[in-house]
Amino acid sequence: MAREPKIERFNQDVLSKYQIYNSIFMTLPFDKVTNTGVLLPLFKEVCDKGFAEKQTPTQIVENFFELYQHNPNDEEKNTLLFRFIQYIERQVVLFDAIEDAAFTKVNNMVGRGTLRSLKEEAAEKGLMSTMKEFLKTFKVRPTLTAHPTQFYPGTVLGIIRDLDKAIRVDDLLTIKRLLAQLGKTAFFKKEKPTPYDEAISLIWYLENVFYHSVSSIYNYIQQNVFDGETLDNDIINLGFWPGGDRDGNPFVTTEITLKVAEKLKTSILSNYYKDIRKLKRKITFGELPEKINDLEHQLYQNIYYPSKDSVFTLASFEAELAAIRVALIDEHNSLYLKDLDGLINKVNLFGFHFGTLDIRQDSRVHHNVITEIIKEVTAAGLGIFPDNYEELSEDEQMKILSKVSASVKPEDLKDDMARATIGSIYAMKKIQAENGERGANRYIISNNGSAKNVLETFSMVNMCGWENPTLDIIPLFETVPDLEVADKVMEQLYTNPQYLAHLKRRGMKQTIMLGFSDGTKDGGYLMANWGIFKAKEALTEMSRNHGIKVVFFDGRGGPPARGGGKTNQFYASLGPTIEDEEIQMTVQGQTISSNFGTIDSCQYNLEQLLGAGISNELFTNPTKIIKEENRETMQELADISYKTYSDFKAHEKFLPYLERMSTLKFYAKANIGSRPSKRGSSSELKFGDLRAIPFVGSWSQLKQNVPGFFGVGTAIKAFEDKGEFDKVLTLYKDSIFFRTLLDNSMMSLTKSFFELTAYMQKDPEFGPFWDIIHKEYLLTKRLLLKVSGFDELMENEPVGKASIQIRESIVLPLLTIQQYALKKIQDMQRTGEIDKDTFEVYEKMVTRSLFGNINASRNSA
Repeated sequence: MAREPKIERFNQDVLSKYQIYNSIFMTLPFDKVTNTGVLLPLFKEVCDKGFAEKQTPTQIVENFFELYQHNPNDEEKNTLLFRFIQYIERQVVLFDAIEDAAFTKVNNMVGRGTLRSLKEEAAEKGLMSTMKEFLKTFKVRPTLTAHPTQFYPGTVLGIIRDLDKAIRVDDLLTIKRLLAQLGKTAFFKKEKPTPYDEAISLIWYLENVFYHSVSSIYNYIQQNVFDGETLDNDIINLGFWPGGDRDGNPFVTTEITLKVAEKLKTSILSNYYKDIRKLKRKITFGELPEKINDLEHQLYQNIYYPSKDSVFTLASFEAELAAIRVALIDEHNSLYLKDLDGLINKVNLFGFHFGTLDIRQDSRVHHNVITEIIKEVTAAGLGIFPDNYEELSEDEQMKILSKVSASVKPEDLKDDMARATIGSIYAMKKIQAENGERGANRYIISNNGSAKNVLETFSMVNMCGWENPTLDIIPLFETVPDLEVADKVMEQLYTNPQYLAHLKRRGMKQTIMLGFSDGTKDGGYLMANWGIFKAKEALTEMSRNHGIKVVFFDGRGGPPARGGGKTNQFYASLGPTIEDEEIQMTVQGQTISSNFGTIDSCQYNLEQLLGAGISNELFTNPTKIIKEENRETMQELADISYKTYSDFKAHEKFLPYLERMSTLKFYAKANIGSRPSKRGSSSELKFGDLRAIPFVGSWSQLKQNVPGFFGVGTAIKAFEDKGEFDKVLTLYKDSIFFRTLLDNSMMSLTKSFFELTAYMQKDPEFGPFWDIIHKEYLLTKRLLLKVSGFDELMENEPVGKASIQIRESIVLPLLTIQQYALKKIQDMQRTGEIDKDTFEVYEKMVTRSLFGNINASRNSA
């Protein structure tokens, strides 16, 4: 029997079940306000009708109270609105759990882009040997970050997981209990999490999801592509940022870094311990039980009573498992060999480190640290730097930086930041000694704009007495100007004798990170993506000319405005002009829970990423190569879009609008992440201090999604106006890359809802500015439909669109409440009549509304 269309499976297994379970949820008595569950659907109806009739959020809320409440006072009104927020937050959780439970029914786990599908296609076309050779070196590396784009505390994530299981089997009694539990479980965090708290939250995914799905994929490839042969390539390895990402986070200390590394080690050992205990129940013959008992004991000791004198190392663990394997084959007819091989594969994949802890810091911090170190070591007469270093030319300084060799210890330094920065390098050495080289072997430099930035970091590494350091230095290019010179910066490094010697020791491989989030914030949607594409091309060509394998590490967020959207499709669109032996990317916030939150979704999405790489290598597609005439069109579109966005960004009302009309400042009050919500300590808002997440998030909360489309419509209209629209159509038809960009922009437009903020059009100060945004939205929507030939946005993605529509419908009352509270705050500030207690209530209302709105966007990637 043929499978039903995907949209029908979605309607049956997601939409219908949500309607059923939501009706149960709405009848559960878990709050002190009578009939909240009955009133919320009525409020939703008033919102729908009100926006259709062009009412303001304030009018909608007041109309609701007039229709369904008997002269409530302000306290009663606010109490009910908070209860609505409480219900809606949990409706989003319920929908998440239902989507998770239906994942394997809605998505074809052996369909297009999966390993089984690609293997069959390769076999049919006689390309199995090519596929095999490719998989000997190709890798996918998701790096989990603690960037705060997800608001679920660990307790709620646990409920989602339990709901998922109960919904899969329609266990109504358990579902009711879990929904009742959900109703009483707090979402709001009274205190900001520490970096260690964030690490613990994400290690949960490593232990419960990635450990199983990554090894399952590896086992499949080993058995079905390599016919059981030993595979000397981990294929999927994991990166980890919480506890190592110091960029703008003063709370990440050397002690935290070491503590997180220790937790990663004990976590992976705990998973091995569970697997050893399972093996112990099966391998009960010969002399093997004694060997397994000994491994069980050693794992237990190293988890709960670790000792510096322990002789239990990764090498000894691997050797013992290998000895058991030989005995199983030689003496016991390979009984339970597959189970043992599964554990051996996990040990090869995860070692004693689980995920590689990356260290990251800003280049400007490094420069200040170097300046302080030079002052101190010069004053101490250590002779590491010449006395006139600051007076030398940049070229002369770079020569000195590349040749530095010393032993400077953190305790030798007086400056706090210098101590912390040098301390982080010593921490990497310590982690490698205890967790293996893969424990921490990457140092990332944010805001990298020059070769000197890299050599300053290189010199600090060499100051730590680390001979032939086993780490990679990774520059992160973020802004449009930095992307334009990235290849020239790297060529300076490749021709530097000392840095080249370092690369030779590291296998002539250079990892380069590119920032989609800050790139979009800086240059707008089209220019950021095109700028990164061109930078990758230039870096690929130049690196190949120097005999260096370049690896690109993409700093991607969840929504299209931060490099998210259809990630797998994006990688599948890259052609041979871009090095693609590895796919490395950050995964953060709701993208972790939506794409990698369950074993099924994690395995599916990792396979899709692997499939993108395999497809690029095996199956030639001419639409992946952008023709010269199309490149000219793309460049002109990007240039026009960039100017449009830059002019918009320079508008005198741009920052005041964000500061006073959006939720920007409320991110700092939400206690969702350990990192401050902006750079710098100035009370005055500066564009350069804005972080990408609250910046993009604030536009999302307004349902305007500016970073995902602004400038796109104007750029295409320029071609329409001069009678060259056919050039855009040709680019769209010929280039998968461009089609993917427009598809992702459509997602941003689909999630926009200008009726929510239409009241701002009449605002005496910000009305004209709101008009600018709205007109660009309408223009972009019209022209994207014209280019694509669609009658409606996301016409080619009915399931994705349906999921978005349901989620947007769920949170519409929440958005209405948030705008109502924001308007109350704005009115008080403008009149100067501020009642402190009332003001704080409305601020809390706005902040609490952040949670559900962001969580509802988890399908953004």
